[in-house]
Amino acid sequence: MKTLRFIFLSLAVLLSACNSPAALTATQVAVSIPPTSIPDTPVPARINAAFEEAPAFTGIHMINEMDGWAVTETQIVRTDDGGVTWYNVTPQGVSELGYGTTSDFLDRQHAFIHITDPVDPINGTLYRTSDGGLTWTSNPVPFGRGGLRFLDPSNGWMMADRGIGAGNMGIAIFQTTDGGKSWTQTYTNDTNFPDAKNSLPLGGLKNSLTPIDMQTAWVGGVTYASGVVYLYRTDDAGQNWSLVSMPLPDGAQNLSFNVDDLQFVTEKDAFLVVRINGDLTQQTVYLTRDGGGTWSRTPTLIPQGGSADFSSANEGVIYNGNQFYVTRDAAQTWTAVTPDVVFGDSFSSMDFVNSSTGWVIRTDADSHHSLYRTSDGGATWFLLVP
Repeated sequence: MKTLRFIFLSLAVLLSACNSPAALTATQVAVSIPPTSIPDTPVPARINAAFEEAPAFTGIHMINEMDGWAVTETQIVRTDDGGVTWYNVTPQGVSELGYGTTSDFLDRQHAFIHITDPVDPINGTLYRTSDGGLTWTSNPVPFGRGGLRFLDPSNGWMMADRGIGAGNMGIAIFQTTDGGKSWTQTYTNDTNFPDAKNSLPLGGLKNSLTPIDMQTAWVGGVTYASGVVYLYRTDDAGQNWSLVSMPLPDGAQNLSFNVDDLQFVTEKDAFLVVRINGDLTQQTVYLTRDGGGTWSRTPTLIPQGGSADFSSANEGVIYNGNQFYVTRDAAQTWTAVTPDVVFGDSFSSMDFVNSSTGWVIRTDADSHHSLYRTSDGGATWFLLVP
């Protein structure tokens, strides 16, 4: 593994030198710089945790090109070298991270893991770390599986799943201001409870919660009514919700729509990815520059559509099952990139930190997990963890 790490980093240096305008030619002379002129920058400490040979990845979240977190069926792991080497930072006593586990990784130091109680599935346990997973604290929480989103180490939201059936989905909204130690329920549409409300209706499947502060958040999903983009907004911490009116593509008024993802990349800039279900499935992207006050639909329809990841106000990547589509101008135009690895149905998930650098988890028919990395927007892929 040390050899693989050396080769990977050496290759990165060589490629960087070849692509740089300042790379030396045969007629240029390198100038030596006295050691005293180089800033005394300390070398970052390695992760003080057990090395993990070949994690069986089920999800990955990279903070930057070098630092990141990943989840396996049994472990939480970290990397500090771009995914070549991984370290086991699983909370003590945790042995299974399957269905009902939700994670949110804020930065290199702060992470949250929620595990649903297998015996009492409307409750769970929240684990949190502030030192990169070296130590964890835990406490019970009054909700089971759902969507966990933290804005910072103290403030967070939870959309808890209260049950699905016949096109309906009951949920409850919770908030915390003390890092998850205590939670306050601000909303439920579950009619089994006397305080149930209907501004976020029981009808429709809710698949994403996206807050931008402790007052404003969006819930996206799908309803099988024609001409409706299922996107609701709250501005009072989840107590009341209203449907957001979205401009529809021409001729799509009789089609159904799935909200696949909503990603805020700054406080004001966000991308809403919507799947259009017709004779041909397509994906359209909406853009806001004012924190979700107004939305405009970008011009390109992505054929089939699929996983999407936006890393800045201008950069994003969509994988549609065959090609990666890359934008560097806020989804106004896209470049189709054919990968040199055929992921096909083995594609599990992806994570990009910019329009060039990203990772893909591949899961084959035998449930074997492997990890790939690209540095050229999805054209060339290197196998990091076989």
